[in-house]
Amino acid sequence: MFFTSSRRGARLARRIVVRRLEEWGIPRDSGASQSLALIAGELAANAVSHGHVPGRRFHLRLSVQPPPGPDGRRAPASARIEVSDARDERRPVLRDRDDEAECGRGLLLVDALASKWGVAERGVGKTVWCEYAIAPEGCGSQQVITGDTGAGDAR
Repeated sequence: MFFTSSRRGARLARRIVVRRLEEWGIPRDSGASQSLALIAGELAANAVSHGHVPGRRFHLRLSVQPPPGPDGRRAPASARIEVSDARDERRPVLRDRDDEAECGRGLLLVDALASKWGVAERGVGKTVWCEYAIAPEGCGSQQVITGDTGAGDAR
């Protein structure tokens, strides 16, 4: 989905992530939902703060892949969040922790919670993505979890 590049847009993106995860069987009070909401909120806030280009929106894509099939192995499902903005010259950088700083901790949180994360180039701007492993107990009664909030190409 596309969101206005504003604090309100970032807040709405986070809320929609929680709602969509719940629709896919991941309870809103689960650790997975809370962690993914925090990650989405941080990436969206970074897109608004550091990737804002007047007149352009940011794009959030959420997908959840179900665990491997009925072969008996219980592997975690995985979620992927991608947040794209229109500014390509400001790449996110993981900074050293500074206890006195009032900002700059967002990527530290993403790095601590996500299985992995990175930055991908786009035609215009960049996409910051992360993957998160969802433990089987983090899912609701549904065992098959699929879906995508993306609405096609993120321009």
